[in-house]
Amino acid sequence: MLRVIGAVAAAAFVSTASAVRHDHSSHTGAAGDTASFDVSALLTAARGVSPNVCALAARAVGNGSWGRSSDAPVTPLGASADLHGMLDSRNLPAVDVTRLMGALGSDDPCVRELSVRLIGTQNNSSVAPELLTRLTSSNASLRAMAAFGLGLVDARTAVDQLIHALGDATADVRANSAWALGRIEDGRALSSLVSLFKDTSPVTREAAVIAVGRMDSTSTSAALIRTLQHDDVASVRRAAAWALGTLDAKDGVAALSTTLTNDSDARVREMSAWALGNLDDNAGASALQRALQKDSDDKVRESAAWALGELGDASSTDALASATESDRSVRVRGTAAWAIGQIGHADRRAVAGLTHLLKEPDDNVRLRAAWALGQIEDSTALPEIDSALGVEKNSDVRRALIRALSKSGGNTAARMRALIDSKDPQVREAAVRSLAGGRAFGPWPWPAPRPRPWP
Repeated sequence: MLRVIGAVAAAAFVSTASAVRHDHSSHTGAAGDTASFDVSALLTAARGVSPNVCALAARAVGNGSWGRSSDAPVTPLGASADLHGMLDSRNLPAVDVTRLMGALGSDDPCVRELSVRLIGTQNNSSVAPELLTRLTSSNASLRAMAAFGLGLVDARTAVDQLIHALGDATADVRANSAWALGRIEDGRALSSLVSLFKDTSPVTREAAVIAVGRMDSTSTSAALIRTLQHDDVASVRRAAAWALGTLDAKDGVAALSTTLTNDSDARVREMSAWALGNLDDNAGASALQRALQKDSDDKVRESAAWALGELGDASSTDALASATESDRSVRVRGTAAWAIGQIGHADRRAVAGLTHLLKEPDDNVRLRAAWALGQIEDSTALPEIDSALGVEKNSDVRRALIRALSKSGGNTAARMRALIDSKDPQVREAAVRSLAGGRAFGPWPWPAPRPRPWP
């Protein structure tokens, strides 16, 4: 019975938080302000609520959705709240904003969490001054929440104060201030953020590295490379790899290649592979090929295959063909097929690997293989394409096979007339296009797996 009562209470609490969103998006007062709701009741209900339930309520409130794990480095609920809220706007009455500001100093994490997120939905001009006064509070937790709030509202008028807060004695304040400056993206903060790359707190270092990665300046690449090579915390190295790739820092290719080969943490290697693909510099191709062939982690090999496809280096075809033939991961095999098609040039081994994948149980793998065969336009694959088309049940794959037939010189009138009798309208359409000379086929289908790891 107690469990039932608890579940009902939790549902009611989340429903109350959700009402914040819905009521304020659909009702307006005479002066254009959104209708009020009972903030006091919400905060009272929040006290003592479990972190998981509070996370649901905070998600209903919304905002955030940026940076480290899509959120600030230090939130009241911490790692227990994996929040991916949706940004929206409201205009709360001044009395409620005052109540929320007061609740930032609560001893209850759920009260603080909901308060700062509700504050974060307001216009920055109305709440930034109050948050700035709390950024200099003697209470370290309150300073951290103030920095969090200033980031949420994109308070550009607070840049100088946030830069000053990067020197705060408390790591949580430094981390959230760095995160906020990254959201605001003001270049004046760059040198101060780089100085945090040597901070004693890993959370602060990671927040500073990600913030720098958000700013369009390669002047920080040397510091990012040093962090990638020497930081003793994997999450910080991963963030540095992400920043180098995001900033298109081509002077980081050698360091990323070495990290991809030697780093002990798979998530760092995965991000290094992604960054090398994003940098569009073929100097990283050799390291990517080694990772595709030898790395023990499936995600690293998949990112390496994707990166090789992005680079478009024909010398990578053999390594990709080997992956289509023998990699243990279905995702790696499919991504390797896509990469061969992306490169657009294949030898006999690659063609054999792609035609082998036409028999894979996984629909997406067959689709990517068929698409790739269309890209390379090799007439020697026609018998295998024809055979696969005779047994293929998935309509998307069938369309891709018809496209491959057409682009590889197999669009004979007799073959296509038989396909026009198909019961699948999409297959009939593809056959008609093929008979018309393949015009209007465009690049379809475009599986483009494009893995996107984030710090």
